[in-house]
Amino acid sequence: MPQLVLHLDGAGMSKAINLVKLSVGTENVEGLEDWQSIRQMQTVDGLPHHVTRMWPKREAEILNGGSIYWVIKGAIQCRQRIIRLDEFIGSDGISRCSIVSDPELVLTQASLKRPFQGWRYLKVEDAPIDLPKSRSQEEPLPDELNRALAEIGVL
Repeated sequence: MPQLVLHLDGAGMSKAINLVKLSVGTENVEGLEDWQSIRQMQTVDGLPHHVTRMWPKREAEILNGGSIYWVIKGAIQCRQRIIRLDEFIGSDGISRCSIVSDPELVLTQASLKRPFQGWRYLKVEDAPIDLPKSRSQEEPLPDELNRALAEIGVL
């Protein structure tokens, strides 16, 4: 299935938008990576995907450079570029949306997020910034300290 990419300018035209999603049961970014490496969590072409009940109405904006930002332990901690949205028919015969993403997990500044169900849109200007690749080798801050720093706006 070819990827739809739009680059439009002007009023009412498509811009990029992101999704934010809870990674339920995941303790850290490595846990998300391990979960996505399981064959059942991959598409036929070997890319990680997440199946969700609702199909985003803003599909063109998502496919125009959007990412899925993962909330782990109450904070956005990483993102993945969204490659495409596929239809997924469950064993119950119900059509769902499969969010297919780039396998690379990009670490972001921690950004607190309250629990929610499903996914939410996240404007590009509201998304946490990516951490430099050199920071990926650092020992992560303890969760409590990370959360405290994010609460006061340091992270």
